[in-house]
Amino acid sequence: MTQPFSGAADGTSVTHEVVAHVVVAYEPPVSLPAVLRYDRTDPYAVCLSLGGTPTGTVDWVFARSLLSEGLSRPVGVGDVLVIPRHRCHRHSVRIVVRSAAGAAVLDIAASAVTAFLQQTDMVVPPGAEGLHIDLDRVVAELMAGSE
Repeated sequence: MTQPFSGAADGTSVTHEVVAHVVVAYEPPVSLPAVLRYDRTDPYAVCLSLGGTPTGTVDWVFARSLLSEGLSRPVGVGDVLVIPRHRCHRHSVRIVVRSAAGAAVLDIAASAVTAFLQQTDMVVPPGAEGLHIDLDRVVAELMAGSE
């Protein structure tokens, strides 16, 4: 199940609700609501929020380019890996997320990921991310931690 896109009225963000089929070691697979988010104020990143349960959500923030490249070839090292159309789930993108608490495998419809990325490209075209970074804000945030 996928929901239509929603975003800010000024066209600076994209939100897409999807279903993630989650596999955790030694547990049966579970379908959970998930949200893919993109905002022009952080033009290199996407956020994947999983859950929406009474205990809250779990967020992973990673490069938009990682998600995009992962549609055609396996990419990533460390905490997030993206694998295209896995042989068991030919119409999905597999995202492996890891933390100190463990790892999970998420399968999300490839069509939903593709549609989401097309919408993000309309907000900030690939290669134009640097034009949307507010360097004054970034410097102010960095300096705020040093006082």
